[in-house]
Amino acid sequence: MAGSDPQPKKATPPKPALNAPRKPLQVMHISRKTEEEIIKEVSSEKEFSDQAKDKRLDEKVLAEKGISKLKKAPEQQRSTQDNSSNSLKTPTMEDLLRSENNSDHKKNIEAFDDENIFEQKSRTVDEFDFDEDEFLAALEENQPIGTTGEIAKGSVIAVESDGIYVDIGGKAPGFMPKNECGLGVITSLKERFPKGLQVEVLVTREQNADGMVTISCRALELRKSWDKVQNLAKEGKVIRVKINGFNRGGVTCDFEGLRGFIPRSQLEDGENHQSLVSKTINTAFLEVNPERRKLVLSEKKAAIASRFSELEIGQLIEGEILTIKPYGFFVDLKGVSGLLHHSMVTNGSMRSLREVFQPGEPIKALITDLDPSRGRIGLNTALLEGPPGELITDKAKVMEEADERAIKARNSLNKEKVDPPKEDKNINLSS
Repeated sequence: MAGSDPQPKKATPPKPALNAPRKPLQVMHISRKTEEEIIKEVSSEKEFSDQAKDKRLDEKVLAEKGISKLKKAPEQQRSTQDNSSNSLKTPTMEDLLRSENNSDHKKNIEAFDDENIFEQKSRTVDEFDFDEDEFLAALEENQPIGTTGEIAKGSVIAVESDGIYVDIGGKAPGFMPKNECGLGVITSLKERFPKGLQVEVLVTREQNADGMVTISCRALELRKSWDKVQNLAKEGKVIRVKINGFNRGGVTCDFEGLRGFIPRSQLEDGENHQSLVSKTINTAFLEVNPERRKLVLSEKKAAIASRFSELEIGQLIEGEILTIKPYGFFVDLKGVSGLLHHSMVTNGSMRSLREVFQPGEPIKALITDLDPSRGRIGLNTALLEGPPGELITDKAKVMEEADERAIKARNSLNKEKVDPPKEDKNINLSS
C-alpha cells in the first residue's frame, strides 16, 4: 500500500559449508527389562495385595470372634513377623509357591479355630472340673472378717500402752483402744488382759487398708446391758440403784454400766433430792431407749410395782373410796388405786352409784384383774353377794361376811380359769 512502511526482511540462515563433516545420528536408548524381572514385579504386587487381603480377613475374623490381635498365638505372631520381613525382600518363584501353600495352611488353621470356638461355646459347666467345697472355701478365705456390729471371739496377742491387739481370725489382728477395753477405769492393761486371754469383742469399725479392724469390749458390754434393761422393763421388775449425783431436775445413778436419771417428780421426797446422794433406793423403769441412750427411772413407780407384787387375782383387799366417776369408783389400796367398774358393783338393778358407796367410805372387794405393766387393778363386789342386789339392801352384812364369802368366790374364779366356759355350737347333722 502506498504510504505504509515496508515490512522488515527475515534474516536468512547461513548455508552450511560444502565440505563440513556430518554429526552422528542421535539414538534414544530405551531400557528394556527382561521378561523374568517383569514376572517378578507382577508376582510381588500380587503377593502384596494377597497379604493385605489376608490381613483384612484376619482382622475381620478376629473382630467377629471378639479376640484381640494382641492375644494371637506365638506361632501366628512369628508367622506375621516373618511375612512382614519377607515382604521387604524381592520374591522369587519359590516364594510365590510358598505363599500359596501358606495361604492354604492359614485357611485350615482358621477353620480349625472356628471349630474349637464352637466346641468351647457348646460345652457346659458340668464338663469342667468344678468342686463346690473348694469354691466355698475360697470364698470364706477371701471374705473380710469383721463387719460393723458383729460379735467376734479371739485371744490377746499383744498389749501396748494405747491398747491391745486381739487375733480374731482375720488377715490382721483387731486393735482395741485403751478407752474401749471395758466399763469403768482400768489401771493396768497387762493385768486385765494377759497374753492368750480369750475375749469376746464387738467390731466398731471395719477393715482399713492394712486389713485391721477396730474392736471394743466396752461397746459389747453396753449392748448386753441395754438388752438386760429392756427385758427387766418388760417384766416390770424393781431394781435397786445408788444415787451418785444430782441437778435441778433430779438425781443420777448407774445401773449395769448405764447412766440413769430420776426426775424430782418421780421421787418420794423430791423437795430434798440432794440428800439422796450415796443412798440406795428402789426404782422402776419409766423409759428405756437404747438408740438415744436414754434411761429414766422412777421411785414412785417402784413403790407401785412393789405393791403389785403383793397382790394377786382372787385376793380380798380393803380400801377406801376416793372418787366417784360415771363409770365406777376409784379405790385407794394403800399406795395404789383400783377401779370398781359400775358393772362389777352388784348383780341387782342400781339407779345410781351413790346409792351403794360414798367417797371416804371403807370397802372390801375382790381383785379380778391385775396388770402391773399398765398399773391397773380391777375390783369386784358383786361376787360377794348372796342374792342379787344384796349389796344395796344389806351392805353391812355383805362387808362383815366378806372374808367367808371371798373363799367361795375365789374357788369359783379358780374353777373358771381351769375350765373356761365353752360356747354352744349348733351342728346341723342333716348337712
